[in-house]
Amino acid sequence: MKTLKRVQRWIAAGAMLGAVALAANYGIGAANAQSKPKKDKYLIYLSLSYSGNAWQSEAANVVKALAKTPPYDKLVELREVISGTDVQAQISAYESMIAANADGVISFPISPTALNRTVKRGCEKGTLFFMYDGTVTEPCAYNVSYITAGFGENTAQQLVNALHGKGNIFLSRGVPGNSVDKRHTDGAMSVFKQYPGIHVVAEYYGYWDDRTTQQETAKALAAHPDVDGIWAQAGENGAIKALQAAGKKLVPVTGENSNGFRLALANPEMRANGLQGVSSGSPPATAAFAFKLMMEVLQGKRKLDTHNIEYPLPWVPGNQVKVCAGDKPENGCNTFPAGKVPDSFVTEVFNSRLLPELSLQSALKGEATPGQTIQPLPADAVIAAPDQPGINCQKCSQRADAYKLTKVSAAVK
Repeated sequence: MKTLKRVQRWIAAGAMLGAVALAANYGIGAANAQSKPKKDKYLIYLSLSYSGNAWQSEAANVVKALAKTPPYDKLVELREVISGTDVQAQISAYESMIAANADGVISFPISPTALNRTVKRGCEKGTLFFMYDGTVTEPCAYNVSYITAGFGENTAQQLVNALHGKGNIFLSRGVPGNSVDKRHTDGAMSVFKQYPGIHVVAEYYGYWDDRTTQQETAKALAAHPDVDGIWAQAGENGAIKALQAAGKKLVPVTGENSNGFRLALANPEMRANGLQGVSSGSPPATAAFAFKLMMEVLQGKRKLDTHNIEYPLPWVPGNQVKVCAGDKPENGCNTFPAGKVPDSFVTEVFNSRLLPELSLQSALKGEATPGQTIQPLPADAVIAAPDQPGINCQKCSQRADAYKLTKVSAAVK
């Protein structure tokens, strides 16, 4: 009996040590970084994976603009690294940043899992990792994303409603293997599978780029000329251009936030030719928001109690597109006139509450806005992301209630 009790005590002690170790591991990045003394200068890396489209350029530009805005212009040494779509290249880039004793890394991760080991090693060395838009599942990293806000399921339901529950559709996806693309597509399919009259006849990757999406949509149209609707991620304006180039009647299209797409949704002639839809999706503003959060943590101005932070889902139906008169999205406007910005310009790069420092020049050229200084984030700026698949979550499973409609209701049975 004594031997049994002794064994039980050993087991209990081992379980307690394991729990302590797990808790320490989960918070090690925050603990190491938040306990650091304040510094006169912080070495911050901006790590991009896939680059070359307007979204990525704007996300990088707004971070650069903030780093040039007082007082960050004196506090931050910002270095940009573009590693491309090869995950090994981004791992190598992270290793170099850690070796350089980076205080923080702001990053768009190419993979939700492959970077984990390197991120954990960086956390243990005291480097703070903030991921924007895309997420990783390493617990010490911070994820700032709208990924759980329901883009996929909400836009899919919008398309189903427009088609009255019947039709052949295309799926225009993002970058293969990325957590954002997977979450969006899983959410969309959770809706489409409820409607036997909806048939996905073509599925392709547009790499969140107008030109690539136009090319891939054109290929799909050659095989399926009688498409009834297109569910698209970023690059959606390319899908419309493919329809026009093929001389096709326009169809309902759901997409993200390009200026060209919003202008198309507001165009009476294009609406009369069959175009309708909603502009939603990924805000490049998440990169700037993540950067400001990181700086507040490093400076001891904020303690984060969650590692997964949800950014609100933009939602602009075609009848709510409003063209701005000037250089700022003021008085409810959400789109710029044709010629003011490229069609590929992503309109959801501003946020007057979280990012009042940014201007059109910030998004286009990475320049600080004259006369602006960094404003503290509101106390309630951080919204903990729900425990869902697709984001940093240790015990998630594909629950039946994982995907929910928050912006639109089902109009067909």
